Amino acid sequence: MPSLTILLPLALMQINPSNAAPLGTPDELINRPPRPIDPGAPVELTDPNARWLAGCLEQLETDASRAHSQAQIKRATALGEERVIANHCLGLAATQLGLWTDAENAFLEARNETPEDQQRVRARFGAMAGNAAMAGGNPSGAVPLLEKALADASAAASAPLQVIAAMDLARALVALGRLERGLAPLETATGLAPDESEAWLLKATLLRRLDRLGDAQAAIERAVAISPQDSEIGLEAGVIAILGGREDAARSSWQSVIEVQPDSLAAETARGYLAQLGAVPDTPPEPTPEPAIEGSQP
Repeated sequence: MPSLTILLPLALMQINPSNAAPLGTPDELINRPPRPIDPGAPVELTDPNARWLAGCLEQLETDASRAHSQAQIKRATALGEERVIANHCLGLAATQLGLWTDAENAFLEARNETPEDQQRVRARFGAMAGNAAMAGGNPSGAVPLLEKALADASAAASAPLQVIAAMDLARALVALGRLERGLAPLETATGLAPDESEAWLLKATLLRRLDRLGDAQAAIERAVAISPQDSEIGLEAGVIAILGGREDAARSSWQSVIEVQPDSLAAETARGYLAQLGAVPDTPPEPTPEPAIEGSQP
């Protein structure tokens, strides 16, 4: 069977945070904004299966419901690679429609029906199934899917896929309250991708929740160095600073978020944090030296 081209969904439903962080901050570890994921190589229109997939994906852009129906019909009569690509498009259509159980099942079937020697493709489908489970509010179901995706990505020696699966596995574990276990996949992610600011942000957030403020500070500094304009990083840097008793640093971080993106949701959150802190305490004026009396010694 020829190698399959896989497209990852570009938007995933956010998960409600648990164990809210100080000052009401959104917990970036389990409530991150949708992030684009590298879709892989473009589809090559060299055979009927690839042409059908391209047509289904084109239909997806204009009418997701119709693409969903077409993929279901295709899957009902397909075998082998045809069934894999039918599940691929079905999962993407279900994702766009918010049908998370359908999406999870379609991606999982695509993963399981992909030949075992195509571990990179299996890793992509496994990560997609895990994301769908998370979006559907099922982190306990997402964990084994993402663990398999991480193992497949490792076997395929694909560092980018390992990083994606590791970060999402950490999100799932934290959503289940398994904070200590969530740290290991983030160590994997930052080790494989030391220039990936999101991985450092997630690691800093988790370390902060584990009350390891020194380690959290080091991790957020790495994130800031990589992406100094990232508003989510600025928010978390402020939270870590305020918990460490560094109010001036917290104010500076949150003010920078407002200055960089004044109309963003992050800026609104930063303004709320600053409002909770209140006005900057007045600094008492330095005493004015008394004028010297003529003829006196200095």
